[in-house]
Amino acid sequence: PSFETFLLAVVIAGVIQLILGFLKAGILGDYVPNSVIKGMLAAIGIILILKQLPHLVGFDKDFLGDETFSQADNENTFSEIFNAFGFITPGATLIGIISIAILVLFENKKVKENSILKQIPAPLLVVTMGLIINEVLNANNSTLAIKAEHLVNLPVTKNLNDFLGLFSKPDFSQFNNSTVWTVAITLAIVASLETLLSIEAIDKIDPFKRVTPTNRELKAQGIGNIISGLLGGLPVTSVIVRSSANVNAGAISKKSAIIHGVLLFASVLLIPNLLNKIPLSALAAILIFTGYKLAKIPIIKEFYDKGWDQFIPFIVTVIAILLSDLLIGIFIGAAVALYFMLRSNFKSSVLVVKDNSNYLLRLRKDVSFLNKPIIKSNLEAIPANSYIIIDSSRADFIDKDIVDVINEFREHAGLKNIKVEIKKNPYNKMQDLL
Repeated sequence: PSFETFLLAVVIAGVIQLILGFLKAGILGDYVPNSVIKGMLAAIGIILILKQLPHLVGFDKDFLGDETFSQADNENTFSEIFNAFGFITPGATLIGIISIAILVLFENKKVKENSILKQIPAPLLVVTMGLIINEVLNANNSTLAIKAEHLVNLPVTKNLNDFLGLFSKPDFSQFNNSTVWTVAITLAIVASLETLLSIEAIDKIDPFKRVTPTNRELKAQGIGNIISGLLGGLPVTSVIVRSSANVNAGAISKKSAIIHGVLLFASVLLIPNLLNKIPLSALAAILIFTGYKLAKIPIIKEFYDKGWDQFIPFIVTVIAILLSDLLIGIFIGAAVALYFMLRSNFKSSVLVVKDNSNYLLRLRKDVSFLNKPIIKSNLEAIPANSYIIIDSSRADFIDKDIVDVINEFREHAGLKNIKVEIKKNPYNKMQDLL
């Protein structure tokens, strides 16, 4: 299919997202465990660091925004780093190191408290310094001067007509093409899930801990994709990297995202020649520092201290995203978190206490059919000539499979001379079957 046909799929995907917003599908993001959300943040931070290391030293064979593990050039995240050591560009490395030094310096408490310095955005200073250093090196014909392939490369238009020529229109004649609808539905689902997950993650790092209205966000994303497709743009979605960069820069509202877009548009239109002088290593330094903030060691330690039921889903999510992609990693992490949730429910829903030949089996909270194996094994382990109290008075819900297991045990308990006493909640009609 042509690019214009793809643009039609983007427009349709936007319409689907808009409908999902009105259907209040935004609640789906609330079902992702916190350990998985934080694991996603940490994974993206690590990916940023690993992916930008080659660009930091001037190895720009892979494009700057690639975040996938397996790359189009048959390399992967780790092999690309090893390859970079053989193609180090001294000038780019110098600017990269200076850029990181500036970013670290601006995190210093004294700098943050300085009335003048705290008004200067560190990333903007990094980009400006990188540009100036390279221009000075070029002016002096230094061997450290960075070549064009290691600089930003944007299309330069001579006039408004040239600029408008960069836009494309969707091919609406392909509306009945089944492939278009398949792509559109896929885009809508993937973009919506990524948006909802990104929202959950960004809300976690918001200094004010505000909660983003997810259904409104889906509607906004839908409108955004409709407009993007009509103008010849790619699908848009909420992205953690740019959002966290805004948070780190001190943004306190969504106006920062709007201003961000307006400034990007104006810069590409008005000063593309100036932007094309920015070293990629300076941009890589900013992204590496952003990644460091997302994947700090204290965050990993925090989940380790919370216990294995929190740490394992967290670390599995990190590894899965690193070795696959965002959505696959999220699904794997969520599956592991679900396992630990069920495991915890098994342990907390059933309590067994022993005193000589006297036993207490207490059912608590919700007891589903998933608890059947542990209840059955505990009952069958009761030795002959014992006395057992089965207390269900504290259970809010008991599955009928559990009721059958208990009643079957009562029927054959007499063969082992086991006396059984049932304590029920008289106000819970579900327990009348016991």
